[in-house]
Amino acid sequence: MSKNKYVHLRMHSEYSVNNSTIRLSDVVRSAVLDHQSALGLTDLGNTFAYIKFYRIARESGIKPILGIELRLRMDSKVLETPRVILLCKNRLGYKKLCRIVSRGWLDYGQLWQQGTVSLGWFLEDDPLLGGRMSDDLICLSGGIFGELGLSSLKTEVSEKKILEKTKEYLKIFGDNFYLETQKAGFLHEDILFQKTLYIADKLSIPIVATHPIQFLEKAEYSSHQARVAIAEGETLTSLKASTDYTPEQYFLSQDEMVMRFKDFPGTLENTLEIVKRCNLEFEFGSVQLPRFSTGGSASMPEYLKEKAFEGLKQRLTPEVFSVEKRQKYEKRLILECDVISKMGFSSYFLIVADFVNWAKNNGVPVGPGRGSGAGSLVAFCLNITDVDPIKFSLLFERFLNPERVSMPDFDIDFCQEQRYRVIEYVKNKYGTEAVSQIITFGTMASRAVIRDAGRVLELPYTFCDQLSKLVPVVQNKPLSLKDARNAEPLLARREKEEEEVANLLRLAEPLEDLVRNVGMHAGGVLIAPGELTDFCPLYKAPGTDGEEGVISMFDKDDIEQLGLVKFDFLGLRNLTILDMAVSEINKLYPSKCLKLEDLTEFNDSKTYDLLKSANTTAVFQLESEGMKRYLLKLQPDCFEDIIAMLALYRPGPLNSGMVDDFIKRKQGIQKIDYFHDDLKECLSPTYGVIVYQEQVMQIAQIIAGYSLGNADILRRAMGKKKVEEMSRQRKIFIEGATSRGYSTNLAVRLFDLMEKFAEYGFNKSHTAAYAFITYQTAWLKSHQPAAFYSSTLTSDLHDTDRIALLIQDCKKNGVEVLGPCINYSIYSFTTILREGQAMVRFGLGAIKGVGESIIKIIIDARQQGLFKNLLDFCSRVDRRVINKKSFEALICSGAMDDLSHLGSKGRNEMLATYDSFLLLTEQRELAKDQGSLFGEIPSEKDIDRPGREIKKWTARKQIQAEKQALGFPFSRSFFNLVDKEVSKYLKNNLINLKVSNEPYWIHGILTKIKKQITRRGPIHILELTDDTSSVEVSIQTDYFEEVKDKLKLDEYFQILVRVREDDYSGGTKLNVKKVLDTISVRERNLKFIKINIPSNFLEVHSLDNCLNTISGFFTTEDQHSGIPVILGMPIEGVSCDISMGKKWRLSPSENIIEKIRDSFGEESIEFHIKGG
Repeated sequence: MSKNKYVHLRMHSEYSVNNSTIRLSDVVRSAVLDHQSALGLTDLGNTFAYIKFYRIARESGIKPILGIELRLRMDSKVLETPRVILLCKNRLGYKKLCRIVSRGWLDYGQLWQQGTVSLGWFLEDDPLLGGRMSDDLICLSGGIFGELGLSSLKTEVSEKKILEKTKEYLKIFGDNFYLETQKAGFLHEDILFQKTLYIADKLSIPIVATHPIQFLEKAEYSSHQARVAIAEGETLTSLKASTDYTPEQYFLSQDEMVMRFKDFPGTLENTLEIVKRCNLEFEFGSVQLPRFSTGGSASMPEYLKEKAFEGLKQRLTPEVFSVEKRQKYEKRLILECDVISKMGFSSYFLIVADFVNWAKNNGVPVGPGRGSGAGSLVAFCLNITDVDPIKFSLLFERFLNPERVSMPDFDIDFCQEQRYRVIEYVKNKYGTEAVSQIITFGTMASRAVIRDAGRVLELPYTFCDQLSKLVPVVQNKPLSLKDARNAEPLLARREKEEEEVANLLRLAEPLEDLVRNVGMHAGGVLIAPGELTDFCPLYKAPGTDGEEGVISMFDKDDIEQLGLVKFDFLGLRNLTILDMAVSEINKLYPSKCLKLEDLTEFNDSKTYDLLKSANTTAVFQLESEGMKRYLLKLQPDCFEDIIAMLALYRPGPLNSGMVDDFIKRKQGIQKIDYFHDDLKECLSPTYGVIVYQEQVMQIAQIIAGYSLGNADILRRAMGKKKVEEMSRQRKIFIEGATSRGYSTNLAVRLFDLMEKFAEYGFNKSHTAAYAFITYQTAWLKSHQPAAFYSSTLTSDLHDTDRIALLIQDCKKNGVEVLGPCINYSIYSFTTILREGQAMVRFGLGAIKGVGESIIKIIIDARQQGLFKNLLDFCSRVDRRVINKKSFEALICSGAMDDLSHLGSKGRNEMLATYDSFLLLTEQRELAKDQGSLFGEIPSEKDIDRPGREIKKWTARKQIQAEKQALGFPFSRSFFNLVDKEVSKYLKNNLINLKVSNEPYWIHGILTKIKKQITRRGPIHILELTDDTSSVEVSIQTDYFEEVKDKLKLDEYFQILVRVREDDYSGGTKLNVKKVLDTISVRERNLKFIKINIPSNFLEVHSLDNCLNTISGFFTTEDQHSGIPVILGMPIEGVSCDISMGKKWRLSPSENIIEKIRDSFGEESIEFHIKGG
């Protein structure tokens, strides 16, 4: 190996987030190939990559030098933020750096200061760490972007001032300070070099040569610039003027650096000297749990066992559990406590139990369990979970395997609305400085990077978007660009034939999967045994406020390497729904005192009837159409059926035929095979089908004599398909089985089946726990539907599609939903009793454009009494807050109907007159201030009936206004408008769809059109709804282009479809064969249209006026293709039918029909079908 001449001490990796394309493994490989003994990492403002880089470097024989490039916090008058490089000499230096960096991100006055540090901080002493903060850190001056570099290039700054500033650095860092020099192609680099030599000579400071690496190869400069442009919202053209980066900032070899600094070899040697001085090492493997106090002299294991047995006593009531059963539980509890103690996790269980029980005791709903943790009896006894693992045959070893030591990981579900309270509790208990949430990293996925690269190249968005959509999506994730070329021939062909496409992909590919942004882990919370900054720095996303934004600079994998423990505080919306529903029920019926714990017998026939009928909209985990189809087939009648369906309804089991086998065996259609009588107890809950991972483990234990720990290792090997390990396990299994008296044939058959089903098997502990929530939501829907719906609707307050679906389901289940009301509604949906009947009251928060602050003002004003009319409302609310848009939304939604003597029919009148009422209100207030009698409230007659005539809305106009305010029509549906007519054409409802080899017609209102990209190319999806259900139908692009001009939202269509089973989802797939719009349907079915002229119309208008109005509905184009018309005309009190003749034919478009209704009234149209 050649002698080391130089080491790179500064480098930005992809974890600098927006200014480097360096991948850690690639740059370490380059260092190895160049025989460099060490390599420095100095990302800008963060330490995100420390652990990853440290491990990769160590594994490659490279000494990692960990540092950071920090921006300095200057005087507020100085706009620039010079930089400085800090390198950790040792563990103490690392801890000090953690404190400094964290302070920079968390302690700032103005937003621009976030992530910057003050030089003065390094002079401060830290009593806990000892010495000054600058001790144990090496400082490099920062080169051309350092404070000394920037000052040296300013003509107005004297040499004296530069020397004085340099002395400040010497005072802070002493012999740990180095002047930095570079030859990286920056402007005025040579001038700075000469000035650096002068300062070094004057003050006897060593100079070190560095190279600011931003990308690996020289050819990657354009991709690097694209990355910068993407981050800054620039284009490559606009970025050309920037002097921040040069094409020279690639990974230079030692020889290249020697050539550049051949006249100053000492500057290169100083890099090797610094490497010798930097000896930071991390210790991995030891667990760093927070300190938990037992409150006495008992050890952690003793205290755990004591608390577990106390909990067992409360769980096992003597009336239910016999002595024999209790002994079984006690035996397992002792075993689990011993394993937990030996593995050193007693305090972990106690810590989790502490915050879970605090939550339960303080009104924060907690889930019954999640993941494999529900398999622990200790967890059950400590109230961490509510699932009895013995009753449901759950295995502790699936959670904590004594034969494969790994950290246990409880995932705890909390009510989404109150999760923050539990996090606040642990902060108060362990100290704010010991608790934070965890960082995550978002990357530049293939589709997004095509669009981004196209933007910086200034290519048309449509071009880039269409190209990106050629990248296939598999399991909700786009393929890599490399794989996409193989999977999508059109992409490969376009790259070959189109220069723009080739250039775009050439620029994009080096950026693919680079770190793009940082986020916060959904549920992970760190609790350290002291200050977190002893382990890692803390970060705060720019612009975030409060402690909630504080996260670790290391992700969950790196945190685990350091031994810190992640506790999962997950938010589950359904727990919030359950809590709200129970609260609503107890408000309505105080004597019930319902608790969720009361709903754990799992034997309620009404609940199973609901499941059997697949009436499971809003029921946890059972909402999809595919799941509903399987529920209808299965007819579940016990809790084990629910657990099994949650485990089986996944792509693997669905495609394997397991689900069909399970259902057929349940229904007695297929014979149940337990393989051997010894497995009957294990497999009987699933009718002989191996559904759960636990069953694989139990079979290995029963048949082959595996310990459950080794059985878990077998299960893992099967799941990962490790060929060598599987070959070894097969031999162990067969030998174990035959030694226990089972036949070789049985052993081989079972192992083959286990190997097959292990691929699909699911964790029963998880599904058993989630089945609790499934059952409880189903129970509430079947027994207290109004409270259940109001809670579910509140949880979906801002999802208009979801609210529309739930309200449709309310009607289907006979639950009345009262519309929004200015006098009785609150922000959320509520449950009310009216004449003993529970109903749902619409929440004002679901009205678009009406925020929570506006609703609070309305409710506060309402405390003085109900609003009498529009003028009363205008005079009592703060009109500066409730703007015109909010008024219109309240009126159009129906919330103001109480304020009009016409009710819902007065909405158009209120819209037309409320401006006048606002003005009148202001005049009254002014007059009142002046002592005028005009301050009296006008009568209702004066208020509600304006002087000018206002045309009434048709039903369609009214529900269109509702849709604008609510996102959907509430009082009646668009389908309801045409139901009477279209029921003459087709009788079938969408809810009764059947799989068929032959196409058949369906009908409904078109509510959505969306485009999807599939492997076969783009398709369009149409959503059709009637008053029974909604379906999605796919339409091929060619036919879509043919009919797209006819496809109008909220209008009626008939569609010829082929309905087939969807193997992936278990539901159905509908493919469009033909589309008929409203006009086509009417032309196909109608014999004639009758227009009835109301007698009161002729009382007001002359006959000539009437005929002129009618003639306006006809055009010459309709004479040949339109529908015949008959007029129902009242003549001298008698209704006469007058045929309009062949020249008077009518286009049956919804627009024309609406005009007729607008002129003559809602009931003025009659449709007469052929043969009718």
